[in-house]
Amino acid sequence: MNYTELDVWKSSRELVKNVYLLSDLFPKEELYALTNQVKRCSISIPSNIAEGLGRQSNKETIHFLYISRGSLFELETQLYLAFDLNYISKEQLETILTQVTSCKKLLNGFINYFKSKN
Repeated sequence: MNYTELDVWKSSRELVKNVYLLSDLFPKEELYALTNQVKRCSISIPSNIAEGLGRQSNKETIHFLYISRGSLFELETQLYLAFDLNYISKEQLETILTQVTSCKKLLNGFINYFKSKN
């Protein structure tokens, strides 16, 4: 299975791009704090999907997919914090959260697929 052809990986990669664009709007004093954290956890999502699929067993793959899922929830929380701190608008938050929700659905479906193979 080539991970680069999977919708879940493509969608999470698009999310990373949009998180980067959005976090560039954060104040410069946040560069080494929330900005860095948002970028790092967004990168973790497609990276762990890829790493999981590079493993030799379904059990290991599922483990990395759960790490990816955890990063997705972490990102969601950080986006709410950025909104609370007035770094992004309600419209920007809603737009990016729509993408987060879409990634959650794809990732949950992918996890369920691998769990059913055990």
